[in-house]
Amino acid sequence: MTTELVDTPVGKARITWHPPDGNARAVALLGHGSATGVEAPDLQALATALPSRGVLVGLVTQPYRLEGNRAAADEASLDAAWTAVWASAAGMGLPMIAGGRSAGAQVACRTAVELGARAVLALAYPLLGPGSARELLATGRPTLVIQGGSDPFGRPDQFPALPPEIELVEIPAANHTFDAAGAVTHPGSMARIATSAGEWIERRLSAPPSTSSPRLAQHGG
Repeated sequence: MTTELVDTPVGKARITWHPPDGNARAVALLGHGSATGVEAPDLQALATALPSRGVLVGLVTQPYRLEGNRAAADEASLDAAWTAVWASAAGMGLPMIAGGRSAGAQVACRTAVELGARAVLALAYPLLGPGSARELLATGRPTLVIQGGSDPFGRPDQFPALPPEIELVEIPAANHTFDAAGAVTHPGSMARIATSAGEWIERRLSAPPSTSSPRLAQHGG
């Protein structure tokens, strides 16, 4: 594990890299939510599991959190920081997957087409927030949503009809942080998240990429 600071228009962001043992075949950049940072269990589960599939995982800490601010930044600031981090990582020339949990998932959805993401991975998507459903439906990329069955910010049965390119995996009885009651344990939820995401990424990497023209697809930095 290594860390990297990236200059953005709204301050420094940090990428915590979790590399595979061999050569990486893709990069997954994952952003945190507004209540927790990259220490969130679901993000850590992906950072542990995905490198075994050849995926270089970058957990992105937004500038406001590095600066110690408890209140999340506005959407424009979040997107600006994410765009700068993405441009920095895009220089590797690998297929890139955008993702995150909660507010981080929203950032990934809003910017996916513009930045040239191969696909979008959305954990604990805050469906019931203003404009959230519209942002999810407009990702323009193959998207996997992993949602707790009891998430107060949007249960799976509250999602609108989804187009074929958006898949939804339910973690039974789990809440917004994927804690689960009853027979499904928290470690079991994390294992299912990691397996579902890993298998989906494998399918996405074997499929032809989208033919739309992203603004940053060829940029380094």
